[in-house]
Amino acid sequence: MDPIDAAPWPFEEPPDSEAITLDRVVTGEAPIRLVAHDDDGWQFLDGEHVFEEDGRVVLIGEIVQIDPTLLELADLPVGWHARRPDVGTPWTRLEGEPE
Repeated sequence: MDPIDAAPWPFEEPPDSEAITLDRVVTGEAPIRLVAHDDDGWQFLDGEHVFEEDGRVVLIGEIVQIDPTLLELADLPVGWHARRPDVGTPWTRLEGEPE
């Protein structure tokens, strides 16, 4: 059994809820270093410049499979974001939208 499946689901939204990420995150070319939670939902990004055509809709359950540390951010309030300089470093939570 996958350890993610063994623990209770921590997000308020179910695992089949849609979220925004980037093609380069899904393909493994870039790590997730920026997470934003706003009125429109969740965004799991790499912290680099983003063009609309780079965006991709995924399920929250799928993105957590790519990076299980995202489970730590399940309680991130709406209107907040979290950053980290790289994989393996702690997330820093910040109120407001990312710059």
